[in-house]
Amino acid sequence: MSRSLVFIPGWCLGRGPLEFVVQSLAGEFIDLPGYRDAPRCVDFSEAVQRIATALPASCALAGWSIGAQLALAVAARYPQKVSRLLLVAGTASFVQREAWPQAMAPETLAEFSAAFAEDPASMLPRFVGGFNRGDAQAKEVTRRILASADPLPSKTILADGLAWLRDLDLRAEAATIRVPTLLIHGAADPLMPLPAAQALTALIPGAQLQVLSDCAHAPFLSQPEIFLEHARAFLA
Repeated sequence: MSRSLVFIPGWCLGRGPLEFVVQSLAGEFIDLPGYRDAPRCVDFSEAVQRIATALPASCALAGWSIGAQLALAVAARYPQKVSRLLLVAGTASFVQREAWPQAMAPETLAEFSAAFAEDPASMLPRFVGGFNRGDAQAKEVTRRILASADPLPSKTILADGLAWLRDLDLRAEAATIRVPTLLIHGAADPLMPLPAAQALTALIPGAQLQVLSDCAHAPFLSQPEIFLEHARAFLA
């Protein structure tokens, strides 16, 4: 690899599911606020600033799911810190908004948030199994994610992330990105639908989209060889 790679994990699951791919790419992690030793940060803009401050100059920045949204915001707001941007299963808005139908209905997210707040441990397998629907390796990917996931953070930390997913609309910021950008997305992703990735690709000047067929929300586990091939070519 010719540049430093920093990877931001997704909501709820932590580093575990990404360990293999990040090690394979000789990268390192920056945790979501409240995960592992990272302090809590309720304000999204403050979280973006903290991540930018911790980054080496001109690094390659990657993120999965909500981590991709954080990475996108860092690249837009602190362009001197990011030389390349890799978005895995990313979207500009997790919920439906005006002119953004390719997302979850707000009421569906509200119902999910309430159920997860009541009993995170019992909801976790349903969450992971749900976002792997349509993947050719759904059962195996679900098993591996549940086996490798970090311990659940507190309900408060989980709620912080869900509030970001409810509120974030990064479409305007996506249009300001000026670094080479690659989106890797599962064709069957039920959580961040492929049309959202296609729309986000169109928003980011010069962005490329690699779609992995028969994959859902975790293409790096469903088709790791193909995922790494695309990532390495982009990061070289």
